[in-house]
Amino acid sequence: MAVSYIAVCFGVKMIKKIDGIVLEDEKEEKKAENSAPDPLAEKFLKTRQILLSGEICEELAEKIIRQLLILEADNDKPIYIYIDSPGGDVYAGFAIFDTIRFINAPVYIIGTGLIASAAALILLSVPKERRLGLPHSSYLIHQPSSGMKGVATDIEIHAAELAKTRTKINEIISEQTGTSLEKVSKDTDRDYWLNSEEAVQYGLICKVITNRKDLA
Repeated sequence: MAVSYIAVCFGVKMIKKIDGIVLEDEKEEKKAENSAPDPLAEKFLKTRQILLSGEICEELAEKIIRQLLILEADNDKPIYIYIDSPGGDVYAGFAIFDTIRFINAPVYIIGTGLIASAAALILLSVPKERRLGLPHSSYLIHQPSSGMKGVATDIEIHAAELAKTRTKINEIISEQTGTSLEKVSKDTDRDYWLNSEEAVQYGLICKVITNRKDLA
């Protein structure tokens, strides 16, 4: 029997209608991929650097959170996250967002490539002076969306929750960028794209960097 997989997402596929068994197999495959030993990744982690790349989902959030906690347990020296993501599950994004704020080690986030939707939310988890971008990085902010289907009462409940999530995200963007809530709400009503220099002007990042020396 087919089942629906529903997620409140930020700019990616919302619904997967697959056979239940196949869905579980896919989850297990993703977990296996993320848990498989990767000598290169382990060596990279020892430099206190994390690569957050690809669709933001539960499995990726678990991996990033684990890496953050491991590094914090080691010491409180700065952690550097390089982010390149089209967005994804907003709840997975909030899990990473909250963990970054929870740990003692200061985190720097460097935008590389595309920083969209839930990825832009994660970017805002650190103070402005610790948010940086590479020259050709691009940024996208917009409202969360969902592919919820079902009976009218369930859709109404889901819509109310989606509205609360949208308000929360707009408030975070406003607080962290210094942009008025009214402007943020208007901008995120549709896809709002920014290049690296525009992201500086908007307050998403503090500056554009071109080499590692700029991190100092």
